[in-house]
Amino acid sequence: MDIKVLGPGCAKCITLEKSVRAVVDRLQLPATITKVDDIMDIMAYGIMSTPALVVDGKVVLKGRLADEKEIESFLK
Repeated sequence: MDIKVLGPGCAKCITLEKSVRAVVDRLQLPATITKVDDIMDIMAYGIMSTPALVVDGKVVLKGRLADEKEIESFLK
């Protein structure tokens, strides 16, 4: 599974990355997590509001935080 957390480094982006890593660790998922902070790379996904979450190339969350239960539903 390829997971990308999109965001320039704001507090919400950092929180989302930490939550994603916690869920992946808890569920012991085989995943690669990448933090994307380059604005041009973020815009390539059509994202205008961060944070955003991309799972296997599909944008599943944008412009807001998600709790761990919601993140888990994105990864299953």
